Amino acid sequence: MNFWGFINLKVVFDVLFAAGFGLLFFARVKEKRTLWLLRGYLFLVSLAWFVQRYANLPLTSKLIDAVVLACSLSLAILWQGELRRLMELLGTGRLTVLLGNPPKEFRANGNSVNQLVEAAGKLSQNRRGALMVVDLGSDLRPEDFLYSGINIEAQLSTDLLINLFATDTPLHDGAVLVKGDKIISAGVILPLSRQGISRYGTRHLAALGITERFDRCICIVVSEETGTLSLANQGKLERPITSSRLQELLNEFIGNINTPVVAKSSANRNVSSPKKSTTDIIPNIAIDKSLRNSD
Repeated sequence: MNFWGFINLKVVFDVLFAAGFGLLFFARVKEKRTLWLLRGYLFLVSLAWFVQRYANLPLTSKLIDAVVLACSLSLAILWQGELRRLMELLGTGRLTVLLGNPPKEFRANGNSVNQLVEAAGKLSQNRRGALMVVDLGSDLRPEDFLYSGINIEAQLSTDLLINLFATDTPLHDGAVLVKGDKIISAGVILPLSRQGISRYGTRHLAALGITERFDRCICIVVSEETGTLSLANQGKLERPITSSRLQELLNEFIGNINTPVVAKSSANRNVSSPKKSTTDIIPNIAIDKSLRNSD
């Protein structure tokens, strides 16, 4: 009696842990097509487990196992970026990122949004290239970058952001990392994306690259050649955008903050009819400074 009770309890815990693992995945997936693929895959895995445990159907069991294996290989190819990110988070022990519960240090407020939008608008107006990484809970660390840059640890402000991207400073070519209401570092070199190499410059590829690997961060990009504003999120780039559109997006990503829209008319004129550019400035002060004046 105790033996069968132990077996039943073990099965119950097995089902509960599997269900919890599946719910964790479902909670992290937002794209509908990806969600459908995940549902179908988990259904096949559950079916294979049920047939192996409760049905004496060896041929059917082998066929289902083959289908599950084929689907596993296909999903490994389709989700190689997501799986790499998952292994990185597990390896570094960043469980809060996996659980979607960012610490207080990542929680920006309406003033932080206004500072970012105002700085991006002025940089766009002056056609001064910039790349700002806003960490919303990915807990970005120095090992996540090609070069971690110079430690700043300063209060977020429009004037400081503008000064960091001054063309006569060595930090101009790198990215600025922002967490909450703090500027953590400047001159950061980001990993590049392999998508859209012929369409985007290196600055935009860097924004795509970091947001592909970490879904709880966004990148604000200002083109030095045209002054065009762009925003990267989860490996997707929205461009061109106005200052008012940038503030709407930031409010949406940071948590539907109800703040007045800041729209610089001069900045909006620059981005309303942007010129098409083939490349953007390469954000790499450590590798090749001869490329500093190219966009």
